[in-house]
Amino acid sequence: MLFDGTGSRREPRNVRISGDRIDAVSPGDIPAPPGATVIDAAGQTLMPGLTDAHWHMSAVKGSSWMGPQDAVSIALVLKDAERQLKRGFTTVRDTAGAVFGIRDAIEQGIVPGPRCYPSGAAISQTSGHGDFDPVEELPPTMGGDASRYRRLGMTAVANGVPEVLAATRQQLKRGATQIKIMAGGGVTSDFDPIDTLQFTPEELRAIVQAATDWGTYACAHVYTAAGVRRCLDAGVVSIEHGHLIDDATAAYMAEKGAWLSTQPFETGDNVLSPEQMDKAHQSLGSAGWRSSVELAKKHGVEVAFGTDLFARTTTSRTENAMLPRLGTVFSNSEVLRIATSGNCALFARSGKRDPYRSAPLGVLREGAWADLILIRGNPLDDLRLLEDFERNLLVIVKNGVVHKNLLTSSAL
Repeated sequence: MLFDGTGSRREPRNVRISGDRIDAVSPGDIPAPPGATVIDAAGQTLMPGLTDAHWHMSAVKGSSWMGPQDAVSIALVLKDAERQLKRGFTTVRDTAGAVFGIRDAIEQGIVPGPRCYPSGAAISQTSGHGDFDPVEELPPTMGGDASRYRRLGMTAVANGVPEVLAATRQQLKRGATQIKIMAGGGVTSDFDPIDTLQFTPEELRAIVQAATDWGTYACAHVYTAAGVRRCLDAGVVSIEHGHLIDDATAAYMAEKGAWLSTQPFETGDNVLSPEQMDKAHQSLGSAGWRSSVELAKKHGVEVAFGTDLFARTTTSRTENAMLPRLGTVFSNSEVLRIATSGNCALFARSGKRDPYRSAPLGVLREGAWADLILIRGNPLDDLRLLEDFERNLLVIVKNGVVHKNLLTSSAL
């Protein structure tokens, strides 16, 4: 069976890959050139590779989520990137961190890993979600030195229109495909209560304008309805989290054509301190993540799937366990669409900054990138098949390269 990434359920058919693209899809036989590898996938489900719209590539235990800083942490991140691919996630959007070198190593084929849309350093105000400097350290504008975080491009703390413009343009200069704004309080930061509004309307509009001038868009970390509305007024395209929106704000998101990039958080997804756990409960509200997603569905807001997992280990919760939770709000077909062509439609808002724009991504059709997974059984009937990825992901192909194959194959 074939699921094409758009919601269509197809009858059994054959697929041929040539180089890094899908060059034929047919219900009948497709000629295979000499030397081709043929995989018999009868009885299984073929679909596009999965995607994560809110990933921090370097957020591995032993490395800062904002970027690896030494040889050991770089090695940990590279190993985790390979595991990410083996979990069936062939594309991620990195929503803050100094990961350009990691992305480049993957793109050059030095190490295996998912395609990556990097944001670079998140743009944060002083005492915002991206300001991790000790209280006693003065910012450069007040006579202090630039912190290590800022020098390494892990965070960009900026205040006022000139500074936020410079910080945004610096990320674009480094190769960001979209810009990440810290526009409200966060769980893992020490100096910003969840309810705080971060950046003035003028600062937000300046960031969005700088991104728009480069043909791309801004996404924003924000939980509260007031914060979301301020971001929407400024032209932010993708609301990251947004768990505390109300009905009127969801309607406003639909009016603005904005996306809700949700993370279906549950206790145990991330290891938190007691103080962080309290902020996590505040960020989700009494109704949890489902409330915002149900409101988004009610008003026709496009929903993207992301995870925001950090301090990851080989035994920690994975996005394979998080994705099926969306099945309590959407149909299984809708969930798989969100995690494939849906997310990729958001990624494509990067326009000419999109490094993969030369072919469709997140779909299974002729001319698309050859990013595919073959699943034991049918996830349209049971999304939980994705949880046991080691057993049920039989074949993983990214960019036309087979990275996993548990089935019998033959060479012509």
